[in-house]
Amino acid sequence: MKNHNFNSTISSIKLLKYIAFIFLTISIYSCEAQEKNTLQFIYTSDSHFGISRPEFRGNKEVSAQIVNQAMVEKMNALPTATLPLDKGVNSGKVIGPIDYLINTGDIANREEKGVQTAKKSWDEFVTTYLEGIKLKGENGEPTKFLLLPGNHDVSNAIGHFKIDAPIDNTAMVEIYNYMFPNSPKTSATYNYKIDKIHYSKDILGIHLAFINMWPDSNERAWLANDLKSISSSTPVLLFMHDQPDIESKHFINPNKDHSINSFDKFENLLEDEFKDGKTIKEESTIEQRELVAFLKLHKNIKAYFHGNNNENRFFDYHGPDNDISLKILQVDSPMKGNFSKNDEKLLSFQLVSIDSKKKIITVRECLWNSDLATLNSPIVWGKSTTFSLE
Repeated sequence: MKNHNFNSTISSIKLLKYIAFIFLTISIYSCEAQEKNTLQFIYTSDSHFGISRPEFRGNKEVSAQIVNQAMVEKMNALPTATLPLDKGVNSGKVIGPIDYLINTGDIANREEKGVQTAKKSWDEFVTTYLEGIKLKGENGEPTKFLLLPGNHDVSNAIGHFKIDAPIDNTAMVEIYNYMFPNSPKTSATYNYKIDKIHYSKDILGIHLAFINMWPDSNERAWLANDLKSISSSTPVLLFMHDQPDIESKHFINPNKDHSINSFDKFENLLEDEFKDGKTIKEESTIEQRELVAFLKLHKNIKAYFHGNNNENRFFDYHGPDNDISLKILQVDSPMKGNFSKNDEKLLSFQLVSIDSKKKIITVRECLWNSDLATLNSPIVWGKSTTFSLE
């Protein structure tokens, strides 16, 4: 009888342990499911491999490869850092997995006199970023890269009035092949007129759309068709190189033979001829109105990320007629920052955290070189913005 009670007690303990194990397993999976409501990515732009910073960490004329490597080291250290108590997404929590790294172009600098080839710049980008980033996403797999070209990458492929040497389209070809590996191009077969680098991703109920340079008529047509595949209530984030108030010189030359030349100084990067005048000094008012009209038709476009202006800035774009409001997230450059070029303590990239369940996004400025006395110090949190995606 005593033995029976003893065995019964053992069985009860085993049962309790089993039940506890089941609850623990459910709890773990529940936590994992909850964590998967958060999408996190790093955003940077304008790497400009091929040129030098006048000064960096006490040295003169420091190459883009060294500067970008230093920034990548700080990116790799992010997962164990703690987010600031700013009431944003995951405020006060350890950062943890980072799903994507987004770079919106000017990977290579334009091949002006004295600047290395686009091929060498791409090779340095591969070594520094594609091989140098050691981050992991939520699933434990390596962080994925989402790439776009900038005006310097495109000019190296189609020509520019400041380029004397034969054009080198390597950066454009390799960005294209990296994003579209199933239909690779060679330097001989790549054609910028038709081989546009645009694509989209649906991640945790958020639609990320990546635009070739800027939403000209060709890109708006592509995007309109792309957005047909999603609900009008699905939040859309746009990524591209150029700012919404696009530089006039990036359009096709409206004069005579529409060529790229040192007199007119248009760069022919987009599909549309410039409509506002004959010189690059005119504002891109007509073109911006066309963009605003498109945005009004697609009200689920909630934010617009871009480089090119080379400073960290969060603001609302209202268009030339002050008849729209769109969140703009503008990022710094490690090489050509409007402010960080002369004050390296202001060098930054952005960490973006999205709560897909609550549909809230927080974009935080990561000041990665603010402590020159302790180079392996953690990043310092700069500006941040949090807003709804509904």
